[in-house]
Order: sequence, then structure tokens, then C-alpha cells
Amino acid sequence: MDSFSFLLVAVILTALAFDFTNGFHDTANSMATSIATGALSPRVAVAVAGVLNLAGAFLSTEVAKTISGGIVEDSQVSLVMIFAGLIGAILWNLVTWLLGLPSSSSHALFGGLIGAVWVGAGGSAVRFGAIIEKIVIPAVASPMVACVVALLATYLAYVITRRAARRAVGKGFRAGQIGSASLVALAHGTNDAQKTMGVITLALISTGALSHGAGPPWWVVLSAGLAISLGTYAGGWRIIRTMGKGLTDIQSPQGFAAETSATAVILASSHMGFPLSTTQVCTGSILGAGLGRRLAHVRWGVAGRIAVSWLLTLPAAAAVGGVAAWVADQGDLGVALVAVVALAAAAAFYMLSRRRPVSPENVNEAPAPEPPATVKPAA
Repeated sequence: MDSFSFLLVAVILTALAFDFTNGFHDTANSMATSIATGALSPRVAVAVAGVLNLAGAFLSTEVAKTISGGIVEDSQVSLVMIFAGLIGAILWNLVTWLLGLPSSSSHALFGGLIGAVWVGAGGSAVRFGAIIEKIVIPAVASPMVACVVALLATYLAYVITRRAARRAVGKGFRAGQIGSASLVALAHGTNDAQKTMGVITLALISTGALSHGAGPPWWVVLSAGLAISLGTYAGGWRIIRTMGKGLTDIQSPQGFAAETSATAVILASSHMGFPLSTTQVCTGSILGAGLGRRLAHVRWGVAGRIAVSWLLTLPAAAAVGGVAAWVADQGDLGVALVAVVALAAAAAFYMLSRRRPVSPENVNEAPAPEPPATVKPAA
């Protein structure tokens, strides 16, 4: 069947590879605080997250429809553009994973697709209005909302339990974290697995295998859910350490407040079809939980590096996706060259990560302290 060409199969496999990186890149979103407080052991945490990511993939397809027909003109998108956009997203995910930065897999995907389509079909094929409404505004608002909600929830948690025995409070909140972390994992599957569903659906539409405006078939939903679930189980230990131990000192009431706040924001956005970044929401909620506890220490240097990575994600992935689209558009040799370079880069990132490995055994080690601020003496 012509509609299921070799290139289409390659695009689907590349999309599922991105979904896998999305899973291990974003495991920290649901489980970093539970691992940091000891509510769940690292291995159990990623197993629970993996199962619930798979379940969440079947709850909604509204975000998938936004991606497959929302940010670009699907009638002008080719398989080469989709392939190139996915390469841009995968490489940015690997760069930020190596650096331990919880950047947005979602924005990496959007950036890669926007750059590839812009180069391949021109600016008219990109729906900039939809990008502002569906991506940029939620990207700015969602971490702020999550931060404020988590700050208030943390403050109330400590006020309500201030007369209770500290040990009993900690035990109760750690038990609660199992439920709240599970809800974040379920919400993550609902939101993030749909992004790969949307990309595969866009590829099927571009070849005529599906009609314009169609939703994802059942096998797309299942394969996307399985890929993100397996990636989640692999565990992104470097990013888990940053979110669990690097941003602020998390106690169990804070972890429960952060996870509950993130779940509310993510599920509300999924219902409305906003493909926001679960990473940004969860990072914002952890920051809010740190600010909500009296005398808690927030490492603003780490927060600043994370914010810079957020600003760079969309344009950096777009640049890589655009270059990949230009090279891949030269023919089969160009597609092969892009694939070989991407595989070589992935292998190089993995080898670099082995120099200072982070594993379930050392993921809860305290990060190196930030150097104290220095004041230059007056002349």
C-alpha cells in the first residue's frame, strides 16, 4: 500500500523513539519528590509511573487533535518535515537530559516541527496564532499558576498540622504522596503521550492514510502509550536528582502539595486541549512548595539555569529541525545522513553521561552547594 511507505514507517518509529525519550526525560515530573522524601523507592516509583502513564494515554485525545491539526497546516506537511522535526526534539531532549535540566519535551517537539515545516513549506504553513494561544500563553501561565497553587497548599498544610506530632505528620503525608504522585503520572500520560499520537496522526494524514481532521486510531494510542511507559520505567535519574534535591529541600507535606497542585493544573489543561509542558508545571509546583515552607531554601541558581533552558527549548529545537529538514529534503541520501548524525549524537551523549552516572543508588545524594555570592570591596 502506497500510503504506508518505508518513509512513513521510519517516521512512526522515530516518533515512538521521541515518545520513549519523553518518558525518561519526564519521569521526574511525577516521582522526583516522592523519591526525595522516601515515600517510594526509586525502582518502585518508576514502575508505578510507567503503568499509570500507559493508562493515562487512553483517557483523552484532545491534545493529540491540537497537534495533528492545530499548530501547522496539515495539508502542507510532508513526511520529511515530520521526520526532521522529531530529530530536533529528540536531540534537544538528550542534551537537556545530559545536563540534568528539566526542560520541556513538549516544547522541544513543537519547536522541531515548527522549524522543519517553516523551512520545508514556508511561514504560511505555520499557524502562529494557534502557537501563541495554545503553546506560548500556557507556557508562561501554567508554571506560575502551579507555583502559586502549590505555595498556598504548602502553607496551609503546615498551618493545619502545626500542632500535630512531626513524625506522624511526615508518615501521613508520605502515604498521601503515593496517591498524589500516581495522579501526576496518570495526568502525564494523558497529556504527553497524546503529543506523539498527534505527530503520528499528522504523518498518516499527510500520506492520505487518514482524512484531514481525523483523530488517532486505536493502534496509535496503544503504541504511544507503551513507548512513553517504557521510557518512564527507564528512569531519567539525572533530572530526578535535579527536581528532587537540586531545586529546594523537599519534605513530605511539600511533596504532597506540589504533586496535587500539578495534577490539578495538568488535568484541567488536558480537558481544554492545551498541550502544555508537564515539566514546567511540575517544576513550578516544586518551586511553590519550597517558597510555601517557612525557612525553606530555594536554590535560585538552579532555578535560573532551568528557566534559561525553557527559553532556549523552542528556538533551539526549531533550529535543529529546520537544518534537518533542509538536509533531509535533498533525497534519500539526505534522510540517511540526518539519521546517522542523530544516532551518532545520541551515542555520544550516552557516553558522556557515563563519566558521572546517576542511578537509583545515588539519585538522592545532595547536590553540590551553590557558591556564596561575593561582594566586590569598594575602592
